[in-house]
Amino acid sequence: MNRIKALVEYEGTRYSGFQRQPRGLTIEGELEAAICKLTGERVKVLAAGRTDAGVHALGQVIAFDTESPIPPERFAPALNSVLPSDIRVLKSEKAKEGFHPRYQARAKAYRYLIYRQEEGRTFYRNLAYYYPQPLDLPAMAKAARYMEGTHDFMAFCASGSGVRNYVRTVFEVSINEKPPFLQIDVCGDGFLYNMVRIMVGTLLEVGRKRLAPEEVEQILLSRDRQRAGPTVPACGLYLKRVFY
Repeated sequence: MNRIKALVEYEGTRYSGFQRQPRGLTIEGELEAAICKLTGERVKVLAAGRTDAGVHALGQVIAFDTESPIPPERFAPALNSVLPSDIRVLKSEKAKEGFHPRYQARAKAYRYLIYRQEEGRTFYRNLAYYYPQPLDLPAMAKAARYMEGTHDFMAFCASGSGVRNYVRTVFEVSINEKPPFLQIDVCGDGFLYNMVRIMVGTLLEVGRKRLAPEEVEQILLSRDRQRAGPTVPACGLYLKRVFY
């Protein structure tokens, strides 16, 4: 029995998230169906992160066990021959014994993509959040500094998560203007339900001068979801990289 590790990218637009659901298409379901088609085995795909409906990935990491004679490095092209065009396996290899893509991850990096101009917005409607309003980028960068470090992020967690420990460490929040896009990159040791999307929504409120940068510190201390910004749409969020 071999455990295969694979790097996967996908456009999440037409999927009900990564995790298999009773109804609707999922990334996990498509991957497991493709593996079964190749090997005849019903496998369970493990993933570094269970992205929500409409969220994309540039560097999702998965693993699965197989007795197939297919060489580990050949699973990538073999799976791509049977997967839908919005899911691609970039690389596959034999994993170390006991490897788990979620539990052994040291950090994850997400990117949120904002489209800033009227022209061309039709083509990016599922791949970026259209937000043309003027933004104070220096103020947003200042607010981002308050989000870095180890904090209780309860104010940045959507209801229904079920977690008991809201403490997470955010290593870096960077804001880069690359017209017509604004990129917000967040790297941390783990994230709560909708945490990145709420962080971005809060930064946009600062950019619109509806919140002062210094208020982010008070929002964190308050542990009150109502004081943070809105949850921005899923279409702009990408799981960029998983670190081991």
